[in-house]
Order: sequence, then structure tokens, then C-alpha cells
Amino acid sequence: MILGIVATVLAVAALADRVSFSAPLLLMLVGIGASYVPVLQDRIPELSSELVLLGFLPPLLYAAAVRTSVIDFRANRRSIGLLSVGLVVFTALGVGVVTWLLLPVSFPVAFALGAVVAPPDAVAATSIARKVGLPRRLVTVLEGESLMNDATAITCLRVALAAMAGGVSAGGVSVGFLVAAVGGAAVGLGVAAVVIPIRRRVHEPVFDTAISLMLPFAAYLPAEFIHVGDFHGSGVIAVVVTGLFLGHKSPSIQSGQSRLSERVNWATIQFLLENTVFLLIGLQARRIIADMTSSELSGPRIALFCLSVLVAVIVLRLLWVAVSRLFLFRRDRNSEAPRATWQESLIVGWAGLRGVVTLATAFLIPLEVPNRNVLIFAAMVVTAGTLLLQGLTLPVLVRHFRLRGPDPRSDALQAATVLQSSSNAALAMLDQIPEAARGQQETVTMLRDRISSRPDALWEKLGRHDENETPAEQYRRLRLITLQAERDEVLHIRSSGTIDHDVIEQVLASFDIEESMLTIATERSERLGHDDPVTTPMDPTGACQHLDDAPADIESTGSEVCEDCVREGTRPVHLRICLTCGNVGCCDSSVGRHAERHHRTSHHPVMRSFEAGESWRWCYVDERLG
Repeated sequence: MILGIVATVLAVAALADRVSFSAPLLLMLVGIGASYVPVLQDRIPELSSELVLLGFLPPLLYAAAVRTSVIDFRANRRSIGLLSVGLVVFTALGVGVVTWLLLPVSFPVAFALGAVVAPPDAVAATSIARKVGLPRRLVTVLEGESLMNDATAITCLRVALAAMAGGVSAGGVSVGFLVAAVGGAAVGLGVAAVVIPIRRRVHEPVFDTAISLMLPFAAYLPAEFIHVGDFHGSGVIAVVVTGLFLGHKSPSIQSGQSRLSERVNWATIQFLLENTVFLLIGLQARRIIADMTSSELSGPRIALFCLSVLVAVIVLRLLWVAVSRLFLFRRDRNSEAPRATWQESLIVGWAGLRGVVTLATAFLIPLEVPNRNVLIFAAMVVTAGTLLLQGLTLPVLVRHFRLRGPDPRSDALQAATVLQSSSNAALAMLDQIPEAARGQQETVTMLRDRISSRPDALWEKLGRHDENETPAEQYRRLRLITLQAERDEVLHIRSSGTIDHDVIEQVLASFDIEESMLTIATERSERLGHDDPVTTPMDPTGACQHLDDAPADIESTGSEVCEDCVREGTRPVHLRICLTCGNVGCCDSSVGRHAERHHRTSHHPVMRSFEAGESWRWCYVDERLG
């Protein structure tokens, strides 16, 4: 069964990628169809709350948290808090009222269903958001919400269960949320504090990755054991805190090999788990519908109730986002980011897709609760309905509103700026190393060239994109060809059996690492758009008086070509114009580097890109983008 599930996940996900369709939606539809295949009905695994909350949820949360930026999370904490706490409680109460009015159940039972259907899924919304290209700020908010809202929903559910057992006071509710938040955060920080010094001393990538595989459960389980009365610490918060801190500390506590190994392994785990849960959701359809036959309620009444709950979760989210919009997307005082438009607010309100946690927590409702099967069926309807209705229409709305995702060329501009600063720091450090001064000049020169070539390769991604290859593109193409020749020769040597296998594997591994770096660079270069203007990012890297004093543009003093290149017979890659005198020169990837040479002779500080559609400027003195 496990083999069949994994094979189905791989096949359906590949098909979804081929036809540009959402993999979670397609997997759920395939699961619903498969649940009615007679030969499979007795072999379908049952989706229990233990399987999801203890087996799937911790690693999925950790995989998302470890790659989430603590800086971005903190910058959007107001928006994340309003959605992951305020909206979940608001939805739970609203759906509870609807359930209490339509079904013969007590309000604690109705509130329990509200808590079950309140949290949007972590995978569905963000996977669609990234695929359709939402602005990065919206994706950050949705991801942050999905990391924390399960903790609020589970705490609300525990409040409801405690109320069913004998009543709970307002003070008890406050204690429940306090225990969940403080207990979970304390455990998360404690696990991170223990693991950080251990990982500093572990240099074997296999050991380091094995440690990371234990961390979701090492954080989740102890937090759940913390309890005050009927309330527990939040394992969800513990896992998220652990993942956020370890992801933030990763560059300083792990080696490059360990980070690469962990990244690949967790990407595989996340892919399999997050797609498997949607297949399992669909596979439960026949069993849940069959259980409805024992209900005393009429079919029309059940249909009206399920439709009302589905409409309620959608409308309540839209209403909350609309009412709290001024607070939800309020800019910080020192931020230059534009205020979110009403179209962006509508997209956030519409991106409330439910998932596996909704269905799993529904099974936590006690067996003796009246109409339990109807409540579980309603959770199934909400999950499937939001995935289909909102999941299929969300890309249409994004295209209709012309919302744009991150601009690859703007990202390349920022990356080039960062890498330029880091390369300059490396070159300055090289000058301070005594061994470099005493070493062979050829070695030092080669090292300098390699350090300088990395930012040059990123700068080359900007500018005109004609049939001529840039030096970095030509290097990648030729190096990939020569790498394959090297690999073929090593494989030929391996077949002779004259060299030890471990030696051969080490050589092939070095080829693989270099090829992966070259391939990633090539793929990013191919994804860059060249039709849209490239402007300076909203937050340039630091203040600069030279940029403040320089004009936005200037007329060229001569022809619109690099006359030095014409005179010397060399080919420019990209062009730059001096904002002091209007001299046009070629970029640092060009053979002549005439723009930089002009700065060194004239001491004019600021240049501007002279490529069509680009308005960014660069200060040579302060190394700032503007």
C-alpha cells in the first residue's frame, strides 16, 4: 500500500506539473475516484487523527519553518498574528453559531466543529500562491499564518472538548491559550538551545541530517506533555519555533555539505508527505459518506448544513480581512513598501483553502457526540469545497487583477549587489592573509579572478539579451560540456576496476556539486524576464550621499556605444553611463571594463545602467545600489 501511494503521488504530481494544474487538487480528485474502486475499498488506509497530528504534521511544519525567514516573519508579525490567532477564533465562533442554529447540538459541540474547520492548510494555499506568482509579501503572510494557525485551532478544540466534559470558564480559556503558547515556545527554544551546540560539533553530513530528522518529533512530543488541567502545550508552536531558530542559525552552525544534504533530504520528505496527505483526504470520501447512512437527519437538512458551513468559512475570512485591512497591512513607520491594494486583500481573503488538519482534527470529536458523522462529513465538505472552489479560482483572480510575483531581474539586481559586497570583503581579506602575500602570484591571481567572476556573472543577467552569449553563459555551457567529458573518462576508468570505488565516488561527487551549481545558475538565467523595466529595489542597501546628489539620468556625451571598445576592437557585454559627464562605458564582465576605468581616472562616483528598460544606479565609492 505504501508503494502504491508513493507511486500514485509521483505520477499524479508529474502529470499536474505537465498540465500546469495544482497537484494537491488533482491528488484529492484522484483519491476520491480511487475510493470507489471496488478492488481498493478494503485496502484504503484510514486517516486517523494520530496519523496526521503525530506522523505528518510535525515534519511538514518543520520543513516549512526551517526555510522561513525569521526577519520576514518578525516584520509581518502583526499580519500573521491577526490571521493565525484572531481570524481562527473569529471563524470558530462564527461557524459554531451557524452549527448551533442548524443542528440539534450544544454550543461546545458546535464550537468544536468551528475550531476544526477554522485553520487554512499550510500546503495548498502557498503552493498555489507560489505557482501563480503572488507578490512575495503576500506569500510570506500566508506562509506565516499557516505555520501558526493550527496551534490556535487545536487549542480552541481542546477548549470545546473541556466544555463538553463539564464546563470551562473564561479564565480557563485564557489559561489554555497561555499554556499552549508559552509551553510550546519554551520547548521550542529549549530544543534549539540544546541542538545548536551539538550541530556545531557535528561535521559529518549524514549525522547532521539524521539529527534534523528527529527534531520535529523531539520538539512536538515534549510540548504536548506539558499540561495544566485539560490544556496542553502546543507542539505546533514548539516545532515552528525550533525550525525558525535552527533555519536562521544554519549558516553559522552547519557546514556547506550538511546544509546541502539537509536541504535535499527535507525537500524530498516534504514533497512526499504534503502530496500524500491530499491523496489520503480523497481516499476517505467513500468511507465518510457511507457513515452518513446512520444519521437520523434528513438528506436535505444535512446538505443545507454542510453548504452553510462551507459558505460561512469563506465569508467569515473575507469579512475579517476586509474589516481588519487597515491593521492587517499597515506599514511600519520607516518602511517604504506600498500599502496593500484592495485586490491583494481580496486574494488573501480568498486564499483560505482547508486541508488535512481540518479532516484529522474532526476525528478528535468524541464518539458519543450526537451527529458526529454529520460533523465529520461537514469537515470533509469544507476541505474538498475550499480546495476545489478557491483552489481553481485563485489563479484566475490573480491573473485578472494582474498581480505580479517577484521580478527575477530585480532579484538578480539585488543578488548582484549582495555578492559584490561579499566578494569585495573576500578580496580585502585576501590582502590581509600573510600566506597570500608570500604565495605564488599565479595562485593569488587565480583566486582573485574566481572571486570577482561570481558577481560579474549576476550583473550579466541584466541588460540586453541578444543572440550573443555573455562570458558567464559561455563559461557555463563550455564547462558543462567538459564536465561530461571528465565524467565519461572517470566512468571508463571505473569500468576497468583498477581504481578503488571510494576514490571514484569522491571524484564523481565533486563533478556533481559543480554541475548542480552551474545548472541552477543556468536555470535562473533562463527564467529572467526581459520585457519589464528593472528598477531599483524598494530598500537599497544603505544610504549614500553620492546617489542622493546624482541625477536620475543624463544625456550621453557621444554615441550610444562604448567608444573605447570600438577603438580597442573589443565587444561590450552591457553598457553603463556616467551620471556626472555622460560617458558611456562597458561593464565589468566586458574585456575592457571601461565604465570602471572611467571612474578610476575621473573619480566620478555614480553610474547608471545604459540598457533599455533599466533605471538602476550604482555608486562606485560607497558600493551602494540606488
